[in-house]
Amino acid sequence: MYKIHAIALANRRLFLERVTLHIQNAVSSGCQVVLFLIDLERFKSINDSLGKRAGDALLGQVAEWLVHRTGDTNLLARVGADHFAVVLPAVRPEGNVARLLDTTMAEFLNHPFRLDDAVFRIAFKGGVALFPNDGADAETLFRNAEAALKIAKASSERYLFYTQAMTATVSSRLSLENQLRQALDKGEFVLHYQPKVNLVSGKVAGAEALIRWHDPRTGLVPPGRFIPVLEQTGLIHEVGRWALLQAIEDYRRCRAAGLAVVRIAVNVSPLQLGSRDFIAEIVRAIGSDAQAAAGLELEITESVIMADIKHSIASLRAIRAMGVGIAIDDFGTGISSLSYLAKLPVDTLKIDRSFVTDMTATPEGLALVSTIINLAHALKLKVVAEGVETDEQSRLLRLLNCDEMQGFLFSRPVPGTIFESRYLASSAGGLATSTDVGLQE
Repeated sequence: MYKIHAIALANRRLFLERVTLHIQNAVSSGCQVVLFLIDLERFKSINDSLGKRAGDALLGQVAEWLVHRTGDTNLLARVGADHFAVVLPAVRPEGNVARLLDTTMAEFLNHPFRLDDAVFRIAFKGGVALFPNDGADAETLFRNAEAALKIAKASSERYLFYTQAMTATVSSRLSLENQLRQALDKGEFVLHYQPKVNLVSGKVAGAEALIRWHDPRTGLVPPGRFIPVLEQTGLIHEVGRWALLQAIEDYRRCRAAGLAVVRIAVNVSPLQLGSRDFIAEIVRAIGSDAQAAAGLELEITESVIMADIKHSIASLRAIRAMGVGIAIDDFGTGISSLSYLAKLPVDTLKIDRSFVTDMTATPEGLALVSTIINLAHALKLKVVAEGVETDEQSRLLRLLNCDEMQGFLFSRPVPGTIFESRYLASSAGGLATSTDVGLQE
């Protein structure tokens, strides 16, 4: 049994015993048994930023809500740090399970959870398996609900019902996860750099370096295939730490070789920013090298910053106090208010490529990019346009006084050695450049 505050919930073993009894009753009655697994979103971020006491308080409130919703503690279990299980016995075959789940998830999202005098809205992902279609016993039902949950977490769906194909998909994902762990140990990750260009001078003013996985069996693996797995498994902590250290090492090596001074901006994932140890990691990576701090910039997406604005502002202020720059990535795709934007301790806005594409398609798209640039300059921020692929886009950005651009129009990402010889060696002693290190293209 798990005891959360005053509520005693079954553990996995006891829960499966109860599901077995419900299955036996369902056989004689001709009913279905629904097994539903719940994974709380943002729990680790809340636990890391507010502390274990707040995390425990949230779990207790979630348990209370579930008990109130189901009306029976015996239908529930806690099966992981932030995982709960629910069994719905004696469901008629014609019952609308999907409608019930939709209603439950909507009510949960609208429920205010109070932590440290603040109100939080928490969502969850779900995986569903039904007896008898998805398994003849409790263990199989649970395993198949887990498979559905894993796929739901990797997709935009709030919950998914189990299908036979999911087992193979989950097996493939587990295999990929193991390969990625080995890739980190074997040094198979590399950084490729995509130049940024000053729109006034036309010269290289920086670069975005992207993490690539060089699998010795298949060659370079597309980032869209492995970056999401790094995020879902938490491996992004270790790979992100590697990227930070590698970026600083590249900076120091270029400086020692007499190449152009580079500012390296490392993309930060939601898991990294929410970690209590993240700021300490930056301190350790920089060490006592003041020039390394001045040559480092962190890129954080707008939606990540806005997910927990108070924690984000505090963390960003601590980072900037070290002399490290901050850039808001994919600006325009989140939900930041102007009042918060003015308070954020940042140096650069990066306009999302979708806005750059729309800029030449409609007058409204052009007006939106113009507004973002004017707003950024009013706040004394530099503006970088991402995903520039045509001369027309480049021309309009110059007319709108955008500071820098990056995209296939100038160059695709290239290996670090090529980037240094092609763009930094010729600038040594002259043009100062900055280099962005990202996670994906």
